[in-house]
Amino acid sequence: MQNHFELFDMAPGYALDTAALDAAYREIQARVHPDRFAQAGDAERRASMQWTTRVNEAYRTLKSPVQRAKYLLELNGVDVAFETNTSMPPEFLMKQMELRETLEQAGEAKDTAALDALRTELRAETLALERALVEAIDERRDYAGAAGLVRKLMFLDKLDAEIDLAYESLEA
Repeated sequence: MQNHFELFDMAPGYALDTAALDAAYREIQARVHPDRFAQAGDAERRASMQWTTRVNEAYRTLKSPVQRAKYLLELNGVDVAFETNTSMPPEFLMKQMELRETLEQAGEAKDTAALDALRTELRAETLALERALVEAIDERRDYAGAAGLVRKLMFLDKLDAEIDLAYESLEA
């Protein structure tokens, strides 16, 4: 069975041409989408649904920086072990606590400027981690070393989702 990168005819790597991924996804979907098999037999319709599900899952995985990194590590025999390995550098954890406190205060105060500033800071940290992942995964092939970076990225991704929720609560 093909891995997600092979499915889209892309070289495995953290750095990814998202426009090429999008184009490959659309091309495959045009061939396997269930609407094309509406008049086909049961077996063909089922196969189309299975392919569509597989293609959608692969696309979502590769499109997400966090999921793509986890997937690359898994392909190379490294489990990120986020559920069981929560050890993080103390300074990173302190920074996360500060960011969450800032988020809580901004939400309570309904301070969109503070949320905007927090999101800007978070995006900068995320970009720095993503650059470090390109170096660790694509350049050095240090998959075990990249696991800690992926765990950090997962923390930031979760905080980003919490910022989205804070913005939504301001609009309600």
